[in-house]
Amino acid sequence: MLEFAPDAIIVNSFSKYYSMAGWRLGWIVVPPALIDVARARMGNLFLTPPVLAQRAGLTAFDCTDELEGHVDSYRRNRQLLLDALPALGLASIAPPDGAFYIYADISHLTNDSLSFCQKLLRETGVATAPGVDFDPVDGHRFIRFSFAVSTDRVEDAIARMVPWFQAQGGR
Repeated sequence: MLEFAPDAIIVNSFSKYYSMAGWRLGWIVVPPALIDVARARMGNLFLTPPVLAQRAGLTAFDCTDELEGHVDSYRRNRQLLLDALPALGLASIAPPDGAFYIYADISHLTNDSLSFCQKLLRETGVATAPGVDFDPVDGHRFIRFSFAVSTDRVEDAIARMVPWFQAQGGR
């Protein structure tokens, strides 16, 4: 990237594409003139990442075929959820273009996304994230579904959620 934009600052991690979210390992690329400034600001963020995580990260760079397979699975899973949303009564969503989440408006069902997600988990075993975790102002009206799991888990979750949402008045 620095070849094309010499002043670019690139921050990336192994979390999403490399399926290493729990490892908390990433990198930053800066122009040579900013190396000292970046080190000064980032120093407390990269104190002794475990050797195992560093080696796994290096290995992950060579796993393109497997990782592209994950991308294909997430694409299928996203479509499964998008196709299921009408049966859940969820018509208003943020476009899931850049991540593996669907952020859906549930204001027609509740004004308390935290309680709603807790009830959904208790009654169906499907874990979702309340919008208040991401937006303290309007998040009470939203729920976030992740499709970064195996396709069979997405299919199972949908099968559990459809009747549950219908019982909540979602359709």
